[in-house]
Amino acid sequence: MPDAVSIPVARHLPKFRDPRLDVLRGMALVMIFINHVPGNFWEDWTSRNFGFSDAAEGFVLMAGISAGLAYSTGFRVRWPWQGVARIWRRAWTLYLVHLLITFGALGIAAALAVFADMPAMLWKHGMGLLFRDPLGFLIGVPTLGFQIGYANILPLYFVLLMAAPLVLWAAVRRPLWTLAASALLWIAASYFRLTLPNYPTGGWQFSPPAWQLLFVLGIVTGIAAKQGRRLVPARRWLMAVAVGFLLLSLAWMNIPAIGKTGNHLLWMANQQGVPGFMTSFNKPYLNLPRLLHLLALFYVLASWGAVRQACASRLAAPFALLGRQALPVFALGSITIYLIQGIKTETGENFALDTMMLGAGLALQLAFATARQYWPADRDGAGKAAAAPLPRTALAA
Repeated sequence: MPDAVSIPVARHLPKFRDPRLDVLRGMALVMIFINHVPGNFWEDWTSRNFGFSDAAEGFVLMAGISAGLAYSTGFRVRWPWQGVARIWRRAWTLYLVHLLITFGALGIAAALAVFADMPAMLWKHGMGLLFRDPLGFLIGVPTLGFQIGYANILPLYFVLLMAAPLVLWAAVRRPLWTLAASALLWIAASYFRLTLPNYPTGGWQFSPPAWQLLFVLGIVTGIAAKQGRRLVPARRWLMAVAVGFLLLSLAWMNIPAIGKTGNHLLWMANQQGVPGFMTSFNKPYLNLPRLLHLLALFYVLASWGAVRQACASRLAAPFALLGRQALPVFALGSITIYLIQGIKTETGENFALDTMMLGAGLALQLAFATARQYWPADRDGAGKAAAAPLPRTALAA
């Protein structure tokens, strides 16, 4: 197999692991877990209440960064079949984990109905389709055409990974052209509301043609980091703009007068012909305010030295551990939320009980991540692979 390199790779790369990617991914997992249990006190303190975007956008961007770091080297050769195989094996794992979450949720809903006389979950999040249209359900679930509520992110990630070989091949050769094509696809998807169809009815919760922009941005960022450089240079004026936008979004979300005025201005702009995807906060199609907020946030996190120091501290170690074991932790957390939601259909919002259940769920995820990372029976090198060095610029934005 030819092994000709198309683009030179930096020879002197940092040897230590940048803690920020793991810690921020772990924090995103915690916030996704809390947000997926509606009606609890703690969801008011997650990131979505302090800006236009939330943990889901950050999770997808970091998934792209990880893909760029992990897989880009295999796409510098003329025939990158091994790189394609690695990515599609990972995509297959995601598909199986998604099915596990789906059927785990159904099992929990059934168990609550049978053993605890709590049948409400059987009819929440679209699970009732199993009883209304069992054949449609059995077709839709394995084809990803039907996704129960709160189990939408892995199908999106699966589609993005299936397309990742083409993106990586292009990005290692023409990163700016790749970004431009991705941006054009995002504009078209957001403007025309393009998504994949659901079966039996509807469309995907997260539009892959729109959300691919975050993934591609992450891939190009990861490729740059792999070469020991930043995609966007650190500049004081860029930092000032990013911080200013974050402060504006914080005030917009938490000061009613500012939020009302801002929303009215966006409405007026839309009435004057500005496209809706630039003037609204639609999440399924990743509208512009959400995108800009996430990019501003990551630029600040990548450029502020105190963030690196905080992420390297002992206090951040639990988040780093969760982030290193992101997929199994996400799967366990996703299944757990259906149990907590099922209990809450009877108990409602109860600060003490909610705190106990969320705390137990997070403790269980941390214990699982610890076992995955350090269990002595792990002889396949997975633990060592998880601790392999990442470039110091892994969060360069």
